[in-house]
Parts: sequence; structure tokens; C-alpha cells
Amino acid sequence: MVEIKTPAELERMRRASRIVALALDLLKKEIKPGVSTAYLNGRAESEIRSRGAVPAFLGYRGYPAALCVSINEEVVHGIPSDKRTLREGDVVSLDLGAVYGGFYGDAAVTVAVGSVPPERRRLMEVTEESLARALGAVRSGAKLGDVSHAVESFVAERGMSVIREFTGHGIGRRLHEEPSIPNYGRPGSGITLKAGMTLAIEPMVSLGRPEVVIRNDAWTAVTADGSCSAHFEHTVAVTEDGCEVLSRA
Repeated sequence: MVEIKTPAELERMRRASRIVALALDLLKKEIKPGVSTAYLNGRAESEIRSRGAVPAFLGYRGYPAALCVSINEEVVHGIPSDKRTLREGDVVSLDLGAVYGGFYGDAAVTVAVGSVPPERRRLMEVTEESLARALGAVRSGAKLGDVSHAVESFVAERGMSVIREFTGHGIGRRLHEEPSIPNYGRPGSGITLKAGMTLAIEPMVSLGRPEVVIRNDAWTAVTADGSCSAHFEHTVAVTEDGCEVLSRA
């Protein structure tokens, strides 16, 4: 059952999502060689709390931090550490969530650390554009498969792979609600979208193959072939003629 949000509930989600967006904007300015991932986590948590919200990820299913920091071949759920620092040429994905007034916001960006190789720059561009294509497919009356196919078709045409083990999701009173939103699918398949549904759409793309493995920390997912990956995400509300992106600063 996919929940339809009321105007008052959507307003709380706007606030939660904007807090996430503002925190990610701050973190992007901190990205440079030598910065520790633990430092980024601390900045993220303090920014969220300073705006009257609570970090959504901290303690979620046992996750030990407020921020997921995934570098290069790490796809998602990278755990921050004071022993892990950014290096020139890295690409770093920042995934962050917040709870405000009992409702969640969730977003992710991938950022270059200094000068990165052209293929990594293109990976970031393709992944971000695949999210834009997905958002362009969202509207009341559309099928969920249209959204998924928009990501997969764009990425595949450019010789890259979508990660299949992780999907986008509904969001609202809980971080993960129905429906699951794969980054692959058939046009015209799946549920029919309705105004008031709220979705977290998040393409994860690999330069190589789509398979992933989980490291010994039980959280960090990495590409099985060691290829670089990127991740972009927005929380959106379905409208009659499109979608409202809630997680923009």
C-alpha cells in the first residue's frame, strides 16, 4: 500500500528534505584532498541537528553514523572513519537523511575530489542525468516502470551499468516505504503513480559490471569488479503534471 501524503505532511517532508539539501551543499564545499570521512560525518550531523532535525541514518538497523560516505568502487553505505581521508582524483558519494516533525527526507550526491580522470567525470554526469531523466518520467498516471526504464535506458546507451541490488523507495513517516523503485524496468509496468505519493529516486551506476559485494563491516557495498561508481538521489512528491523535488536547497 503506497501512502498518499496530505498537504500538511508534505510540508514536513519539504522541511526535512531541505535540511538534507542544505547539509549536502555544505559538505560539497568541504570536499578536498586530506579531509577525513569522519570529519564530513560530524559536519553533517551538526548541521542537521542545528536545524531542529534528527539524523535519519544514525542507528538505523544498527548503522553507526549520520552520513554514508562511499569512495570510488564503494557504491553505497560506506562508513565514515577518521582513518579514511579523501585523495586527489577520488569520487565520493554522500548519502544523507533527516527526520523533521516525524517525516523523512533523503538525498545523495557524488562529488569529485580535485581533478578526476575523464571517465570518472563522465560517470558522474551520466548518473546525475539519469536521475533527471527519471524525474522527468514522474507524474500522476505514469507507471513506475516508466521511471525505472528512464534510468536504465539512458545508462545502458552510454556503456555503463545500473546497480540492481539497491533500489529507490517510497519515503514519508518511515525512511523506507512502498514502493521499491528499481533503476531498471519495462515501460508501462508496475504501479500507477498518484499525486501525493512521495518517492526517493536514486540511481547508482558503475563504470563496469553491475554486481556488488558487501565488505566485512556488513555495510559497505562495493562493485565486484572494482570499477568506479556514482550515486545521486532526490526525494520527490508526485504531482498531477510532474513532480516536486523536495530535496533541493
